Amino acid sequence: MTSMPEPTAQPTHQPVLVDRVLTYLAPRPGGRYLDGTLGLGGHAQAVLEATDGRARVLGLDRDPLALETATKRLRETWPTAELTLRHECFSRFSDVMDELGWELLDGALLDLGFSSFQVDTPERGFSFLMDGPLDMRMNPHGAGLTAREVVNAYSPRQLAKIIYEFGEEPLGGRIARAIETARRDDPIETTLELARIVEQAYPPARRARARNHPATRTFQALRMFVNDETGELSRFLAQIVSRLAENARIVIISFHSIEDRIVKRYFVEQAKACLCPPRQPFCLCGHRTTLKILTKKPLIASSAELTANPRSRSAKLRAAERIAD
Repeated sequence: MTSMPEPTAQPTHQPVLVDRVLTYLAPRPGGRYLDGTLGLGGHAQAVLEATDGRARVLGLDRDPLALETATKRLRETWPTAELTLRHECFSRFSDVMDELGWELLDGALLDLGFSSFQVDTPERGFSFLMDGPLDMRMNPHGAGLTAREVVNAYSPRQLAKIIYEFGEEPLGGRIARAIETARRDDPIETTLELARIVEQAYPPARRARARNHPATRTFQALRMFVNDETGELSRFLAQIVSRLAENARIVIISFHSIEDRIVKRYFVEQAKACLCPPRQPFCLCGHRTTLKILTKKPLIASSAELTANPRSRSAKLRAAERIAD
C-alpha cells in the first residue's frame, strides 16, 4: 500500500473561473449546494462568501489529503456554517444526500481538473517533471489499479488504446511499443523513467516542435484511466437532474476535450423534448426537456485570469438550469 505524504505548509490555492462560477451558480442564503470536487475548498469558500456563510454546502473529494486541507481551511474561516465534507467520489453524491435527508439541491458544481498541490507532490506520481512512484490514484489508500500496474501488465494493444482514447495522443501505438521494449528487462517503476521512455518514443523532429512535454498526453491518459474519470462523470450526470430543484443550476468545469464533449452532449440531450430518430413519425422515447442551457459555448478564462492563474488556461465552463417537468 502506498503511504500518504505528510502535509507540510498549507498549499496555496486559486480556484479557476470563480467569478463565472458564482454568476451561473447564483448561490443564495439557505440554499443547498453540492461541490462534488471540493479540492482545496476554493469554490466552496466563494459560495460561502457570496452568501455570508449562510448557504448549506456538501463537499466531496476522494483525495483524503486535499479533503483534510480543505476541511481545516473552511472550518477555520466559517466555523458556524452548515458544512458537510466527506471523503467520497462525486458519483456517490446522491447516496450522501440520502444520508443527510437532502431531497433536492439548489446548485451543483464540478471542477474536473486536478490541483497543482497534487502535481507538486512527487509521491503521488502525477508529475512527469519530478521523480516519484508510478501511482496516479486520486485516493492513494484505495484498492484500485496504480499506473505502475497498468504500464507493466497491460498489453501493447491495451496501452495504445488507453493512450490514444484518454490522451488523444496520435503516437499511442509507438509509445506503447516503446513501453513494452523498456519493461522486458525490468519493470518501469518511476515517473521520470516513464517520461524518458515516452520522450524517446517521439521522432526527434516532432519532439523539437512539441509545445508541451512529449509525456503530457500519456500521463493524462494513465491518470484518467486509473481513476475512471470519464466513468465517474457519466455516473454523476445520470443522477444529477433528478436531484436538482426547479431553477437549480449545474456548473461543470472541464480541462480537456473528452470530458467537455461528455458534458456538452449531456446538456444538449437534456435540453431536447425528444430523443427519437429524426425520421420517426411520433415520439416513443418518453423523454422530456429537463435542462435549459445557459452557456451556448464553453466559457474560458479572461486574459487577466490567465496571467494571474495559468492553471485556468485549459478550463472550459458549461452551465445549465433545471426546468419544471
